[in-house]
Amino acid sequence: MPTLDWLNRDAAFRIADRVPTRVLRPHAAGHRFGTAGAGNLLVHGDNLEALKALLPFYRGRVKCIFIDPPYNTKSAFEHYDDNLEHSQWLSMMLPRLQLLREFLREDGSLWVTIDDNEGHYLKVLMDEVFGRTNFVANVVWQKKYAKQNDAQWLSTSHDHVLAYARKANAWRPNKVARTADQLKGFANIDDDPRGPWQSVVYTCAKTKSERPNLYYPIEHPSTKKSVLPLESRVWAYDSTKHEQHVRENRIWWGKNHEKDKPRLKVFLSELADGVVADTLWLRDLVGDNQDSKREGLALFGGGVFGTPKPERFMGHLISIATSEGDLVLDSFLGSGTTAAVAHKMGRRWIGIEMGEHAVTHCVPRLQKVIDGERGGISDAVNWQGGGGFELMQLGEPLFDAVGDIHPEVRFADLAAFVWLRETGAAWQPGAAGTPLLGRAGDTAYYLLFNGILGDRRPEAGNVLTSAVLEALRQTCWHAGPKVVYGEACRLGEARLAAEGLVFKQLPHALPR
Repeated sequence: MPTLDWLNRDAAFRIADRVPTRVLRPHAAGHRFGTAGAGNLLVHGDNLEALKALLPFYRGRVKCIFIDPPYNTKSAFEHYDDNLEHSQWLSMMLPRLQLLREFLREDGSLWVTIDDNEGHYLKVLMDEVFGRTNFVANVVWQKKYAKQNDAQWLSTSHDHVLAYARKANAWRPNKVARTADQLKGFANIDDDPRGPWQSVVYTCAKTKSERPNLYYPIEHPSTKKSVLPLESRVWAYDSTKHEQHVRENRIWWGKNHEKDKPRLKVFLSELADGVVADTLWLRDLVGDNQDSKREGLALFGGGVFGTPKPERFMGHLISIATSEGDLVLDSFLGSGTTAAVAHKMGRRWIGIEMGEHAVTHCVPRLQKVIDGERGGISDAVNWQGGGGFELMQLGEPLFDAVGDIHPEVRFADLAAFVWLRETGAAWQPGAAGTPLLGRAGDTAYYLLFNGILGDRRPEAGNVLTSAVLEALRQTCWHAGPKVVYGEACRLGEARLAAEGLVFKQLPHALPR
């Protein structure tokens, strides 16, 4: 498969591995907003470091990721350095895409907005990270209506939205509601008791030689003449199915039998609830830049960014990619649109933003959502307010400069890291106060750290002794193979073997 080559490409592929895993801590500006335990998270900090910190807790759990990264348009934005040299931009995007891929569920998807400055390079880069077979579509969004008469060449009216599945054979998009224009074609001009309907062509794109059974005469109800399809485009149904359509009054020749070929009546009541989403997102359907600027003015009294996305845009995307209760992630949160829309639509969300506006703009915006703010998609989804979120910031790395566990690290921080390294999965905390991290296959994993067993000497239960082993036996014993992490072990090899136990010493046994 063709790949991109750029300055420091090889180093860019190693950036994600070299980023230290940091702990997440409650933000100094406040921690909980609204209802506790809502499962929503706003992280203030560098998105690469934040993704690395979140990975042990959320790997493989996210249904939809949306990002609106800097477009590298060679123009200075207020909150981002958008004037990166091309190779720097690629080196910035690569490690973030690598980490984002790890967050996705098997049936998850990633959507990235971009313009022509880097869009086609990004497509090739994402092919390499996600695999070409997992490319879903290049959505074209009509971002503005007015023509740019001072454009150097052509007036640009669209952006791209590149969509990729984690695994294409597992991802299934939702259908979307029919628009008013799509519903206009349905009527009930013959008072059919089955309700509104529209007529569709009765032929298909097959030839007489390909499907001879679909080439047969149909009698016109008025003229009584035999009607044949074109030899290059035969009927869509065989004669048996056609007879059924006649019995069920599904054939339409026009109100006065004026049509020379039959059409099929398709009833709105018999159709599925939605239609397959299109790759052309017009402003009438999802809004444009002017809509998002108006939303910003209403929320903040001024625009936060020059090119935010309108709430209808995000609502359409989230409707296609997720269902209620799913987890949505945006690591370039900007003014907070993704989080606000996901919240109103009953999805859980994680937003990451490094600028100070994470606190000065995103937090107030999301508080307004909790309070029942009526802008954007609120009326369309009947938003009444409620829910909550936590505001977090990045703390110290798990390991200090010499490789020791940092003194600020707590049990849950290290537990998630150990579980991810051992199993490759996100950690789901079990019963509080137990060193059992969980079971993967027939093996159980334990962590003796930070006095998890209470005041059982030596070192408050961080050393594997006979007493600590007995405490494990009484509280969270596993009959099969066991792996125990701890500061030290006082048991001999024979005893460990007899117990089916492998001991790994902290911090040296931890794969980084």
